[in-house]
Amino acid sequence: MGEKLTDSALDTIFRTARTYNGYTDAPVTQDDIKAIYELVKMGPTSANQQPARFVWLLSQDAKDKLAGFASANNADKIRKAPASVIIAYDKEFHEHLPEFFPHVDARPWFAEPVARERHAFLNSTLQAAYFIIAARALGFDTGPMTGFDNAAVDAAFFADQPNYRSTILSTLGHGDPASIFGRLPRPAFEKFNTVL
Repeated sequence: MGEKLTDSALDTIFRTARTYNGYTDAPVTQDDIKAIYELVKMGPTSANQQPARFVWLLSQDAKDKLAGFASANNADKIRKAPASVIIAYDKEFHEHLPEFFPHVDARPWFAEPVARERHAFLNSTLQAAYFIIAARALGFDTGPMTGFDNAAVDAAFFADQPNYRSTILSTLGHGDPASIFGRLPRPAFEKFNTVL
């Protein structure tokens, strides 16, 4: 059984954490992104699908390439961030299930292509959320975004992986407090919750 996190930890992950539009010059290293992924992969996915595929961009050339497929506002954020990441899903994730779900052959559960892709999309989106939480837990900040040309990103970064589809991009680094807006409203419990 887990232990309740401290208020400080909950602030870091949720309450005072923010989406950043700009970062300090502090670098993000390969060791940093590996540490983030080591946490991300521990988050639950249906039948331990692990459908997310990550492309981590640390070089300026790679960030410039990605920025060319983003909306105008997002492009500048990607270029200037210490790191960015493409989070995609693998439509053929089920081929890896013998490794990740070894106690039964679960591949037939995902035989139908349309349903399988929906599973891949939903579970990789979960993994994108785990990425945000893991990054925050390790002292980093993120700037997730969906304003980009998915087909162009897939063609540019996944030409050798035709079953991969991009879903979310994110910048990554140590956030510059001057780059954020005021906290936007959040709904009261009663607005969107029902208890039966």
